[in-house]
Amino acid sequence: MTRIALATTRDLTEIDADDQLLLDALPESELKAWEDDVDWAAYDLVVIRSTWNYIDRLDRFLAWAERVSTVTRLVNPVPVIRWNTDKRYLGQLADAGVPVVPSVFVAPGESVDDASLTGRVVVKPTIANGSNGAKLIDADPQAARDHLGALHAQGRTALIQPYLDQVDTLGEKSLIFLSGTYSHAASKAAILSQSMSFSSGLYADEEMSPATATEAEQEVARAALAAAARVLPEAADLAYARVDLLPSEEGPMLLELELTEPSLFMPFADGAAARVATSLRALLG
Repeated sequence: MTRIALATTRDLTEIDADDQLLLDALPESELKAWEDDVDWAAYDLVVIRSTWNYIDRLDRFLAWAERVSTVTRLVNPVPVIRWNTDKRYLGQLADAGVPVVPSVFVAPGESVDDASLTGRVVVKPTIANGSNGAKLIDADPQAARDHLGALHAQGRTALIQPYLDQVDTLGEKSLIFLSGTYSHAASKAAILSQSMSFSSGLYADEEMSPATATEAEQEVARAALAAAARVLPEAADLAYARVDLLPSEEGPMLLELELTEPSLFMPFADGAAARVATSLRALLG
């Protein structure tokens, strides 16, 4: 009998909605916390899903992924995880011609010019998820430097991006791809310009809704995935991918390319869980 493990974390206080839908659609699957002592070799496939506490123990998480990949199939694969868990990959995608939200990376000990901190900017760590450590700073370069210094004091490399105001009215769009095929989309209301709450303790609460991706959004999403595959050949065959886009006057811009443990927003699209289940089963032939 085929067995599939959906990797989560014991730090979640309740089962994630995506995980519950996938458990229902994929009866041969079960949730297992990546931190626990699990016989991963007993599974035909291990799918990284809600392992969202890895940001504070990335080396341990990557070592876990390496171990699992030696005894069974892990998706997405380790080289993709290693590349994708640090947002500095955005610089590579921008160099490859993808319309990326302008990004400046500042490692501890490095300096940054005032121009990068002018206006409304977002300062966040490059290793983060769920808006953890992200801060919107409104035309206050000193406050931006203070947050930058706080991140550096923690040993974190920082990412500085201009805040694209259209997100406040149009929201962020997430496009989901399964085995390279577009599946569905969801919209997320602006988070950083609002009072953030962390009811799960692991990520900022989100206001989500169903959405339809425009042709322009799909074009940018496919360009991002194609560029990732050119940069990293292992990214050419992904079980799942989520492309997060922000609206701008120049058109859709890539905010993040989520290839490690993204929510796939299955509750917001009819049949999404069944499509994910079918895609995962197909990996086993």
